[in-house]
Amino acid sequence: MSQTTASALRHRVTHGPLLAVPGAANALAARVIEDRGFEAVYVTGAGLANTYLGVPDIGLVTLTELVSHVAAIRDAVSVPLVVDADTGFGNAVNVTRTVRLLERAGADAIQLEDQAAPKRCGHFDGKELVPAQEMVGRVRAAVDARRDDDLLVIARTDARAVEGWDAALDRAHRYVEAGADMIFVEAPRTEEEVRALPSALPVPQVVNLVEGGRTPLLPLSELGGFRIALFANVALQAAVRGMSTALDRLRETGSLAEVADQLAPWSERQRLVGKPAYDELSARYAAPADPAG
Repeated sequence: MSQTTASALRHRVTHGPLLAVPGAANALAARVIEDRGFEAVYVTGAGLANTYLGVPDIGLVTLTELVSHVAAIRDAVSVPLVVDADTGFGNAVNVTRTVRLLERAGADAIQLEDQAAPKRCGHFDGKELVPAQEMVGRVRAAVDARRDDDLLVIARTDARAVEGWDAALDRAHRYVEAGADMIFVEAPRTEEEVRALPSALPVPQVVNLVEGGRTPLLPLSELGGFRIALFANVALQAAVRGMSTALDRLRETGSLAEVADQLAPWSERQRLVGKPAYDELSARYAAPADPAG
């Protein structure tokens, strides 16, 4: 029996080494990430909010919109997908439906967090948490709802910024007891906190590295105790910078020729979206020529 993406991801998370996972907000970004040799894709909630809706990461994306994007990304790439499901879109009953829909759409790992609605980016101020017991219910519901036991349930706590370091660890332990396969303590503030996490909890852990965020940006070589390192916004931020640079030059010069060195070539764009494969399909299923003319 061939290995599924979910079983491959679980094996990697269990046995290591550390997996670097860039974020994608759409299928094209996911294709680029896979094409550049990365072994998994993070379907980023912040990126989806920014890219699809043009809004900040404050809980405005709906479950239906997320599921649609996950399905499109799953169809575009063959590597495992780690999906940011925010708060699970409600209480434990809502989480049950969220997990089933995302698993059906192609998620191999689903991340849930302990914020209250409306949630906020983990590096924003003003976050509020649900009681720990409510998050325990979300985790238990997610574990019970999955159809494939290899699907990873990642429990994220934002308690470091709201209740402090000790409270974050206490919540994390409770989420492990509820059945979480991985723990994600968001936004540790110091290098010492980051380095302490891998030995502080009995399950594999996620670290999130965000330019402009609150977590120290340690290199992968110093994060070996973790199992997943998220780079949720690198592709998005690079794309915004690239678009701005190219459009500024176009506005200034009025010449596409002056912008060409800032653009991916036409042939590269078509390769990334798989045009040659679609050309082959068109040729294979084309109607034969009418011999009668």
